[in-house]
Amino acid sequence: MNIRKSYNEWRAYRTTVNELSRMSDRELSDLGISRGDIPFVSRRAAQ
Repeated sequence: MNIRKSYNEWRAYRTTVNELSRMSDRELSDLGISRGDIPFVSRRAAQ
């Protein structure tokens, strides 16, 4: 079961990274996120 959970968390992380990476700097700024924060924010969203 742990493998399934890890895989699902990884998929959620990758999906979030991809979505945030497609946003413009302006859109990210409106959300209070800088481009360098994307991996951190994505990790938190996947948990």
